[in-house]
Amino acid sequence: MELICPAGTPAALKSAIDAGADAIYCGFNDETNARNFPGLNFSRDELRKGIALAHDRGAKILVAINTFPRASAVDIWHRAVDDAVNAGADALILADIGLMDYTARRHPSQRLHVSVQAAAANPDAIAFYAENFGARRVVLPRVLSVPEIAEITRESACETEVFVFGGLCVMAEGRCSLSSYATGKSPNMQGVCSPPSHVTYEQTAEGTKSSLGGFTINRFGVSEPAGYPTLCKGRFSTAQGAGYIFEDPVSLDATTLLRGLRDAGVTALKIEGRQRGRAYVESVVRHFRHALAALESGSEADIASLKPFTEGQASTLGAYRKTWR
Repeated sequence: MELICPAGTPAALKSAIDAGADAIYCGFNDETNARNFPGLNFSRDELRKGIALAHDRGAKILVAINTFPRASAVDIWHRAVDDAVNAGADALILADIGLMDYTARRHPSQRLHVSVQAAAANPDAIAFYAENFGARRVVLPRVLSVPEIAEITRESACETEVFVFGGLCVMAEGRCSLSSYATGKSPNMQGVCSPPSHVTYEQTAEGTKSSLGGFTINRFGVSEPAGYPTLCKGRFSTAQGAGYIFEDPVSLDATTLLRGLRDAGVTALKIEGRQRGRAYVESVVRHFRHALAALESGSEADIASLKPFTEGQASTLGAYRKTWR
């Protein structure tokens, strides 16, 4: 299985290559990609140099243009597609149907991957992208069990790519309404989820209160670590009690499921984390490189080595095991 690794900076891209990435995904430093944070992502010149370095080292570069264009500014997204193709990208990761149509018509030989933001979670949806735009791979949403992934792979001509580590988004990707409502900034449009400009922490006698856009997201005890206030990972009070209704603030780690994913016919394994630093990229990529080697040799992978890089120092198998059902 191909190992797809994140890079939010040129330095992280080099670290991913050095650690054994088969392919690296990255984006431009604007609203065309879903990790549009200050200090992250690539200028046009940096992308060209990054692609040249990767190709020289035998790795591929996948460019994420995975937000949904605003009707008044479609040219920004069209220009991103053209520039990525001209820079030599091995594939474009797209979510918007109109943008896929533009790319397929303008650059018919360019390899297209369907972004997880498109939330294509069944064979009919995947067939639509493959038949109409020539999509070669689909990144599956993080809401499917391993048997469901196996069934989709059997019924689809498209390659499948799944997440194996990192931040775990809630429900089907591409529908981040909660953050938009709280901050006015859309992860799917501007690429900004729970923007730092809208985050506040307040110290109280009981501990720390974290807020996003004026909404209280969580309260932490005096000795309890205070996590980042991502709205879908907030602690809510309901008639059934207080708890994490949508998703716990922990990281996905599917190291123990690699054999099942391989047997399900998965083509590529994706690591989340373009907003993370070089140490994260290098350590997580090396871990999965070794885990894949262990899988091939029939030995056991170290499942504890990634704990320092998980959110809240804890991990989950998420929907792969469907424990929330």
